[in-house]
Amino acid sequence: MILIAVAVFAILGAIGAFTIAFRRSQTARPDPTAGVSAETRRADRSLEGVRVEPIAVAEPEVELIEEVVEEESEPEPVAAGIRVVETQRVIEVSAEEAGVTRRQFFNRAMNATFFSFLGLMGVTSLAMMWPKLTGGFGSDVDAGALSDLQTQVVAPDGSIIPVFVPEARAYVVPAPAQLSEQFTGRGVEAEGLMALFQRCVHLGCRVPFCGTSIGFECPCHGSMYNSVGEWFGGPAPRNLDRFAVEVVSGRFIIKTGSVVETSRAPELSVSYPQGPNCISAAAGDDH
Repeated sequence: MILIAVAVFAILGAIGAFTIAFRRSQTARPDPTAGVSAETRRADRSLEGVRVEPIAVAEPEVELIEEVVEEESEPEPVAAGIRVVETQRVIEVSAEEAGVTRRQFFNRAMNATFFSFLGLMGVTSLAMMWPKLTGGFGSDVDAGALSDLQTQVVAPDGSIIPVFVPEARAYVVPAPAQLSEQFTGRGVEAEGLMALFQRCVHLGCRVPFCGTSIGFECPCHGSMYNSVGEWFGGPAPRNLDRFAVEVVSGRFIIKTGSVVETSRAPELSVSYPQGPNCISAAAGDDH
């Protein structure tokens, strides 16, 4: 919408500039009746079709005067004079010497504005259609060194602490010792780690981790999952979605473009809950 508004203002500005330049370039014709009062104009229209006879003028009498012819004498010498004649020379100049006229300036400005708008629209369209091949959600995301993640996801007392990766929108959690048949051969585990999508499969709310029950509990509608994302209760129709993962050169790679969906697990791979639920505690605080 911003680009469309900028384009409209640019086009309107160019049209206005061109109109002003065109009007100023036209030679104005003077109005012969400018400054004449309305009464004079009405009087002039009232004489239309009236014939006015010319006034007879008497010819002046001409008296004949006899010229006295004197004896011829020698003419007096006349001083020689200089006659000054003015001439006008027209010299043609080149376009570089003449410079840019006002009409040329406005025409060039309008063309520059129009083609700049087309170029901006073209670049923006290409940027929107160009696929994002590296980095960001939807591509392969480097979550960090494998050794660091393996240390971070398990506390010294053996409890689980998921590592959240914002760029991948995923929780990195330890995988169960024995994968269920739902996950076998689907590439969701690498070197004992899994990546769970943060979104609840019910209505898309972000699901936080509950440190007391050692599981994921949705605050929107109460869906519950164990530490590896298997469904335990609530309106969610299936397990949490997870991403395919791999280890490359000691780095844990999350393939956010490959989402793996699984149905509700018939049996939980990891026990849940292992303590008080966060949703129940919050509900008790409200009461």
